[in-house]
Amino acid sequence: MPSLLDIESLQVRFGAAEAVRGISLQLEQGEVLGLVGESGSGKSATALAILGLLGPAAQVAGQILWQPAGANGQGETSPGASGRTAPAIDLLRQSPAALRRLRGREIAMIFQEPMTALNPVMTIGRQVAESAEAHFPSWTGAESRRKALAALEAVSIPEAARRYGDYPHQFSGGQLQRILIAMALINRPRLLIADEPTTALDVTVQAQVLDLLKDLQRAHGLAMLFISHDLAVVGQVASRVAVMRAGRIVETGAVRDVLTRPQHEYTQSLLAAVPTLRTDRSRPLAMVE
Repeated sequence: MPSLLDIESLQVRFGAAEAVRGISLQLEQGEVLGLVGESGSGKSATALAILGLLGPAAQVAGQILWQPAGANGQGETSPGASGRTAPAIDLLRQSPAALRRLRGREIAMIFQEPMTALNPVMTIGRQVAESAEAHFPSWTGAESRRKALAALEAVSIPEAARRYGDYPHQFSGGQLQRILIAMALINRPRLLIADEPTTALDVTVQAQVLDLLKDLQRAHGLAMLFISHDLAVVGQVASRVAVMRAGRIVETGAVRDVLTRPQHEYTQSLLAAVPTLRTDRSRPLAMVE
């Protein structure tokens, strides 16, 4: 069985600046892969390259192979068909129209900064419903509203029906993050890319959002690429982790192995820079070099 997502020798350049330097990653159906690194390491550029959202200034090379859904919607053919999986497609060589059909339907993304990711002059109900209508234009207004309400309730927005017509500024940061998750999951994608989904949240709300993502991932069998600069956060949600530095993958492995027995000096520096209850407060934190 081929990988759901297979990134081979991906390179991303912006003029003379090389943001991603020939990385390779694989993601299996139902797996949660953490992509970790400091700001500027190339994590978000990798995510945007998968979705074809880097814009015309970016020069992208390599392959991003995606296993499309077959007749049963799970990347396999239905009984009685050929019995073989559909051939993988290279996302870097798809037309804009083909990518639009995939984005939000098979591959969805939770963007950073919920305060700015939503349209401030559209109600949250309309924005969530619009995510579904973009792929199911035949739905009636009542049907898209029903789907949007179900998505909002699934992410525990209180009194979703009453707040359907509210605007983003009427919600807290944690609630806005939940709304973004509802928008990403309304079409039941097979891959969810979560780009720093808890960065702007306090630790209590962060824990709630992480628990929500874990529950939804298990409930729907999602594959998830979880991007963060925080190894501790990734350790709570991912089964495997890739550590990224200056556009390259420097270490990959099972989360437990990487967090307890890091092999690369950069990973060791990242872990040493995290304060704990045992940290000597009279000494400066370790520097990530």
